[in-house]
Amino acid sequence: MRVTVFTEPHRGASYDDQLRFARRVEETGFDGFFRADHYQAMGDEPGLPGPTDAWLTLAALARETSRIRLGTLVTSATFRPPGPLAVMVAQVDQMSGGRVELGIGAGWYEREHTAYGIPFPGVAERFDRLAEQLEVITGLWRTPTGETYSFKGEHYQLVDAPALPKPVQRPGPPVIVGGRGPRRTPDLAARYADEFNMPFKTVAETAAAYQRVREACERTGRAASGRPPLVLSAGVVVAIGRTDAEAQRRAAPLHVKSALPPEDPVVGSPAQLVDRLGEFAGIGATRVHLRLIDFDDLDHLELIAAEVLPQLDGAR
Repeated sequence: MRVTVFTEPHRGASYDDQLRFARRVEETGFDGFFRADHYQAMGDEPGLPGPTDAWLTLAALARETSRIRLGTLVTSATFRPPGPLAVMVAQVDQMSGGRVELGIGAGWYEREHTAYGIPFPGVAERFDRLAEQLEVITGLWRTPTGETYSFKGEHYQLVDAPALPKPVQRPGPPVIVGGRGPRRTPDLAARYADEFNMPFKTVAETAAAYQRVREACERTGRAASGRPPLVLSAGVVVAIGRTDAEAQRRAAPLHVKSALPPEDPVVGSPAQLVDRLGEFAGIGATRVHLRLIDFDDLDHLELIAAEVLPQLDGAR
């Protein structure tokens, strides 16, 4: 079981906060540091000191870390055109020595789009755009050096793109597609992704999502095309402690009103987290992304590293 830490800087974190946290993630043995791609806090949270751009942050962290994987859960396809996004991710992959992963989704939080003047089409068009972005990004990365790439879609058109720079990882950085959607999300994951992620839901809901993705892989002929099986991962909200009071203190932010859909957090002891991760492993998950809330609470990070990671087979 590979274990990464997932963070939400839009709740309130400077670059320095993220750097300190990411370095400790690396030092304590986690597999990676992932962050959300949002420009605004949700609900009534002020989110001070304000947002930090996901890919600017990851570019900087690429030069300040040496081992951990770095990525987004997830980049919003509404924020950036696919050509420039492919360039950004490839460049950060070079800067990191080949440690970057691109989690990408259709975008969902309308309020931040309105706040920053970003167009927010209906859900069907957002998924159409996501599908084209996945085609363009992976197509650019896979184009042989010296050749050009063209694409004519309903929303994006590229003509004789040089398809540069090339990422270190070939044919490209791992692509993560995830979410609760019952139809288009599994199909997009089967066609384009290296990993499918089900974020922050129960084991039963996650198992059902995995089955939909397996069926999509069969339907699209993924195995017959020679592509490797999808990595199945889960997102888990975590608030654990050495005592119940400590765990409840860490869980307090989970009770704040938010625009996020209902979640299934682990609140309690390290042993409870080990048990939950074992349940996810039992339904086929080989990777988990643990969502930690407080960037100042390095003790929470160290507690998980000391009392949870050693009990997980294959965890770093």
